[in-house]
Amino acid sequence: MGDIPGEIFSEEGADLMGVLPLAEAVERFLGFLALEKGASEHTLSAYQSDLEQWEQSVLERRPEAGRDVSLIGIEDIRPWLVSLHHSAYRPKSIARKIAALRSFFKYLAQRDEIQKNPMEEIHLPQTGRPLPGVLTPEEMERLLRAPSGETPQGLRDRAMLELAYGSGLRVSELCHLPLQALDLENGFVRVYGKGSKERVVPIGRFAAAALGEYLERGRPALVSRKTDSSVFLGRRGVALSRKSFWLCVQNYAKSLGLRPPVSPHTLRHSFATHLLENGADLRFIQEMLGHEDISTTQVYTHVGIKRLQEQYEKFHPHATRAPF
Repeated sequence: MGDIPGEIFSEEGADLMGVLPLAEAVERFLGFLALEKGASEHTLSAYQSDLEQWEQSVLERRPEAGRDVSLIGIEDIRPWLVSLHHSAYRPKSIARKIAALRSFFKYLAQRDEIQKNPMEEIHLPQTGRPLPGVLTPEEMERLLRAPSGETPQGLRDRAMLELAYGSGLRVSELCHLPLQALDLENGFVRVYGKGSKERVVPIGRFAAAALGEYLERGRPALVSRKTDSSVFLGRRGVALSRKSFWLCVQNYAKSLGLRPPVSPHTLRHSFATHLLENGADLRFIQEMLGHEDISTTQVYTHVGIKRLQEQYEKFHPHATRAPF
């Protein structure tokens, strides 16, 4: 997303006559998300795309509504939603677009830019939440042992895998981790997650040992003139990208024949699920993952129940046998 002039974010930058054009309202909202809510680049990009798509539909149907956001009504929303349902968009994508509009109009209503929130008449479609894919502890052990300990890249990959599984960090947190965030002696890492919220996460002795070995024997060989304080470096000496780590995880998983398709997020899911299955408190897992709402973490209880049911059906003599 390109840079937006600072004055766009000002609550006093509206038209002197009290008219707020739709395009400017969208820019202000995006600035609010970036500066006050600390939204990620990914979230900002998605919301900008969704809102601009809807804005275009408004201008095509009712150009006058684009000149003053207070003129927007349900008649400027429903036709667009109908067109989405008739398109190839999945329910989850449509739900995200509705959520973007819902947040946008809530923002406007809270600032008295509109008298009535038209999104109050719109309800999100039921999309269901798919259970996250996880690896068994045995599969995780195989994946963690896959990288070579004889090359700088292999040492880096092993340290990243150990840290991802040992701490549950998001892939963006992992790739942007600075050296000063590590405390290997005391066994924790300090990260800034969504909304720039700081949390301290223990990393365990396996991850600490892998990191120590990488920092001693691997990272120095990857350093270049472009290197900054990033822990994990790519071939050019700059921070390893999310895509590169995603490909790295996929390649190791494929070489081992692991299923389901394994991604960096699978490591985070496996981290949470294995903690829960071994008796960890859900609130503790919520804190470790950096979830703001406990309901987000509760999905792992369903994963645990599913795994428990699979074990029951596999090993209990009366689980699947016909009663007569």
